[in-house]
Amino acid sequence: MTVAYLDNNATTRVDREIAEAMSPFFSESFGNASSNHAHGAAVAPALKEARQQVQALLGAEFDHEVVFTSGGTESNTTAIFSALETAPERNEIVTSLVEHPSVLGVCQHLERTGRARVHYIGVNASGDLDLDALQASLSDKTALVSIMWANNETGRIFPVEEIASLAKSAGALFHTDAVQAFGKMSMALKETAIDLMSLSGHKIHGPKGVGALYLRKGVELNPLFRGGRQERGRRAGTENVPGIVGLGAAAKRARRTLAEDIARIENLRDRLEAGLLASAPLARVNGGGGDRLANTCNISFDHADSEAVLHGLDRAGVAASSGSACALGSMEPSHVLRALNLPPSALQGAIRFSLSRETTDEDIAKVLAVLPDIVARVREKSPLWADARPSRVA
Repeated sequence: MTVAYLDNNATTRVDREIAEAMSPFFSESFGNASSNHAHGAAVAPALKEARQQVQALLGAEFDHEVVFTSGGTESNTTAIFSALETAPERNEIVTSLVEHPSVLGVCQHLERTGRARVHYIGVNASGDLDLDALQASLSDKTALVSIMWANNETGRIFPVEEIASLAKSAGALFHTDAVQAFGKMSMALKETAIDLMSLSGHKIHGPKGVGALYLRKGVELNPLFRGGRQERGRRAGTENVPGIVGLGAAAKRARRTLAEDIARIENLRDRLEAGLLASAPLARVNGGGGDRLANTCNISFDHADSEAVLHGLDRAGVAASSGSACALGSMEPSHVLRALNLPPSALQGAIRFSLSRETTDEDIAKVLAVLPDIVARVREKSPLWADARPSRVA
């Protein structure tokens, strides 16, 4: 059975072109980049090229502003801890209620251990951040403002350039988790006040286990990992050369076709949403109607248990999710959708479809063909559906 893979915000398939770029660095050019011999020297140019490829996609000013890491979680953790350590007189963090668990988890840990006070900024029903509340939370105690560029569940894009300027006016650093935004929208970091930015390779058809932290020139970094001089002393540990090469190749590939990919993917997403809203009663798009990623559709089907719907989709050959893969196994409704103040009937029936440049017309047609019947069958098992369904539904 051909599978329609629509869970690309969780991870993407490694592009064949990118896998081929990585291949020589497993068994041919296998040297340690820190070694002082020919094998080590042979891989140094590949690291430099990958750094420049990431720099180009970010629109950063210098390639040495790119620090390679193991992925978005490490980059987020490094940014948050570093901001507190470099400004010991400041012990407050401002973030949002809809951040990725890798940011919220660190902030909650810092609160529990008494190392920081954290201000959590809410969103409205459309997913827009409360900028007035954010500005009111800033003070001379603020060490860091950390707001994601694009939400991983709804695709909602936040005005991080504006927020970065607000943070700078309070003397604070600004960090953005751009794991979902990287490679899916145009960026020009050298024109912003963004100090730190996290990204990952496996969201843009690169390999898992590699990412980067953008560090604006002049911003001090306290390394999370110590003991080696790799990455100019900013991240100790032997470089993951194949992964870094793959991240660079993925950035190069994304930059080459970004504009046309966005337009095509957005068209597919809009067709998916329109079809589902027309065919399934009491459906709603969560976080829609504003600026969001072209590839993300989060849609609720009232009184339809999302896990049951996902099982039905899986059996029909469609891969989707009910939210962040990092929250898999949790019985709690999505913290992102709770922050939107959705009613319980919508919280339990939320499905996230996330597309990529590999998504086809046939994938969308398959979802539209199978999902309405799956939702209908699941709803019939809900004792609340009989009272909630519109009279026109048989």
